Amino acid sequence: MKKIGKALAAIMLGIGMSVAHASLIIPVYLTTPDGEGHKIGTIRADDTIYGLIMTPKLHDLPPGVHGFHIHAEPMCDHDGKAAGGHLDPDKTNVHRGPYENGHLGDMPVLNVDANGDATQAVLAPRLKLAFIMGKAVMIHAGGDNYSDKPEKLGGGGARIACGIIPYH
Repeated sequence: MKKIGKALAAIMLGIGMSVAHASLIIPVYLTTPDGEGHKIGTIRADDTIYGLIMTPKLHDLPPGVHGFHIHAEPMCDHDGKAAGGHLDPDKTNVHRGPYENGHLGDMPVLNVDANGDATQAVLAPRLKLAFIMGKAVMIHAGGDNYSDKPEKLGGGGARIACGIIPYH
């Protein structure tokens, strides 16, 4: 994990120096049974030679660690359930986290500070913008242990915020 932290720091320093090849801004909303709730901010997705960096500028979230994933369908209706399951084009049917061969949509957890803000970037080394365009980004109520035990999909629970990822 220490190597990943150093790599992320190097990437973040390099984004302004043309390490980033492409980027998208993803608007994020709280989920509701009827669709989008109020907007809680954005996530910037940057393609780099090291993988995809997701940089949140989010507010009004519960403090703590939250499951953070790319889901297969570009919809956020029905409390986020319309987004389907985790992006899994290889049909692995296994939740192993961002560093192992399982769901491609598994990303590092999202950290939310005591004020309800999330600003810490995460690196998803197996993802590229091309893989996530036209999908949904999801934030879950609970954390993620990157396993299907003791609870399926890392135990993240309810889908509390969602954003539809645009095409360029």
